[in-house]
Amino acid sequence: MDGEALSPPTDLRPPIVNQLISVNSIENSPAIEIRIRPNTGWFHIDWEGLKNYRDLLWLLIQRDFTSKYKQTILGPLWFFMNPLITTLVFVLVFNKVIGVQTDGVPPTLFYMAGMIGWTYFSSVLGSTANSLAGNTHLFAKVYFPRLIPPLAVTISCLFALGIQLITFTGFYVQHLVTAEKIQVASPSLVWLLFPLIVVHMAMLALGVGLILSALSAKYRDIQQVQGFFVNLWMYATPIIYPLSKIPERWHWLAEINPLTSIVEATRLLFLGVGTVTTAGYATSVAISVVVFAIGLFSYQRSARSFVDTV
Repeated sequence: MDGEALSPPTDLRPPIVNQLISVNSIENSPAIEIRIRPNTGWFHIDWEGLKNYRDLLWLLIQRDFTSKYKQTILGPLWFFMNPLITTLVFVLVFNKVIGVQTDGVPPTLFYMAGMIGWTYFSSVLGSTANSLAGNTHLFAKVYFPRLIPPLAVTISCLFALGIQLITFTGFYVQHLVTAEKIQVASPSLVWLLFPLIVVHMAMLALGVGLILSALSAKYRDIQQVQGFFVNLWMYATPIIYPLSKIPERWHWLAEINPLTSIVEATRLLFLGVGTVTTAGYATSVAISVVVFAIGLFSYQRSARSFVDTV
């Protein structure tokens, strides 16, 4: 070894001593600050959570879109068939048999334009009204923002709305080219305002759906009367008849229904026929905002303790 002495180990302390020193150092380290905050308010929207769980949102959108017509013979063709069948029934029953006038526009276009808004509204309302009770199996297993299921339904229903617009456009072009005796408004840039009406419809449908979802979580009777409520609302909305057929002194009563201005504004954009006033549409927007706020408040409140009570 050339006369060099072996150097002793650097640490001859027993392992137990090292463990005691480590524990001692942990105890003497600065304390970790833990903040305990109260629950967020009922109007609080977890935007960060919605962003982090966007993959789940997309999966639920795909599920809602594909499961609706899964294991059916016609499949996605039902997106075209449903509005066509409904329009055909309206034309035969209300226009041909009962004789309901359609403000001088072809009955097919009149009813299809009215059904564009109503179909989207009723689809979103019917699906979101079961957001809590229908997703109990998910809520009980893992945490995610409870607004994701109703938002997924609202977005997935836009696909059906787009297909309805394509169908309506096909009939519109056919009447524009072939129907010489029937005046049909020509396309214009005003059509670009339709997305604003869609946002209006989505806000109203989501608000009503959230209210019904919160109520049905506690009172299951709501699910039994929901279909009757939706059908009654449809007949109270000028879908099968124009607002112009209602006496003018009763227009204020019809405009309390926020869907009235939505349906009439849709017809005015696409067909150039519709009874819409600035005050009436502003009233519809105000009612929709209030309904959405109440729905969000009710849903957030029920979602907190829903899983513990079912």
